[in-house]
Amino acid sequence: YFISTEGSPRRRQLFSVKTVGLFPRRCLTCELNKAHCLYFGSDISPTNQHIILRCKGPGAPTVILHSLIHSNYYILENNLLLKAALQFKRIQMTDFRTVQMEHFDLPLKISYPPDFSESRHYGLLLLIDSAPGGQAVSERFSLGWDSVLVSSDSVIVARLDGRGSGFQGQRVLHEVHQRLGTVDVQDQIAAVEFMMTFPYIDRTRIAVFGKGYGAYITLMMLKSTDSLFKCACAMSPVTDWKLYASAFSERYLGMPLRDDSRYQFSSVLQSVQALKEETLMLVHGTADANIHFQHTAELVKNLVKVGANYSMQIYPDEGHFLSQQSRVHLYATLTSFYRECLKEELLPLPDDEEEEEE
Repeated sequence: YFISTEGSPRRRQLFSVKTVGLFPRRCLTCELNKAHCLYFGSDISPTNQHIILRCKGPGAPTVILHSLIHSNYYILENNLLLKAALQFKRIQMTDFRTVQMEHFDLPLKISYPPDFSESRHYGLLLLIDSAPGGQAVSERFSLGWDSVLVSSDSVIVARLDGRGSGFQGQRVLHEVHQRLGTVDVQDQIAAVEFMMTFPYIDRTRIAVFGKGYGAYITLMMLKSTDSLFKCACAMSPVTDWKLYASAFSERYLGMPLRDDSRYQFSSVLQSVQALKEETLMLVHGTADANIHFQHTAELVKNLVKVGANYSMQIYPDEGHFLSQQSRVHLYATLTSFYRECLKEELLPLPDDEEEEEE
């Protein structure tokens, strides 16, 4: 038994295969509740007689116990309370597009407000929250702080799996080797430019958010563009690969002493002057053991030197993954920041009263 992306990188289906003959494979989940379940996870019992199927989307997640011998099954979790609650909520609509970039077809996921109309103009928020080998565009069910902006503030949210992302083959995966912060940045900018061709996107209201490696891409995008983004937030950014885990940095950039030019070119700390006029918010936990706070501290030191415009939110004694209380505060901070940034500017009505001529 194995989980496969056959059919679409966005999906996960359970297959079985015989180890004799021509290895004929059979999809066991492709016909199970196709309207709500396209992304599966599974756990097989030690006796190979039962399997737990976890339907992770696009509908509300469910967990089912199946027999591998008979057709019997038992629903372990149906999430009825969640499904009932969602019926009375303004839920975002999701669309999938493709961005063509240098002979690559890169998947783009777009979340639209529930009352979307092409005759209106919307702000755009680009989310970058996956590292090389990761995946942001999938059929998994997801509701996050950005969903509030989509449903309540009529903001369109987009995610792109650019070059270097996973589950699209080795050719896409290895494109960022020795080129961190180059082709992956170009892909994200291309996605924004692609969406700017839509008549309902307000070009003056475009923002970007990134965490971890995504925050690194966010900062590199700000340096590579001129007034493309109205505002940006970088959470726990990698700013200098010499300060990051050597296993990751050397895998993609080589040895620092031998390939120092690659480290210099890939560093956010080079040419910080380009960030001077950007509306930027930095977020970091001081006890982050994955991406040390030193990354943000070094960036702030350089931002102060050039007199850059930035704001900062620090979470003392918090690691890379915040505690529940801090997460609530973070989500409120992010929604407030982007709500203010992406709100529609209402032009004052002309004064109809004419002055009387003397």
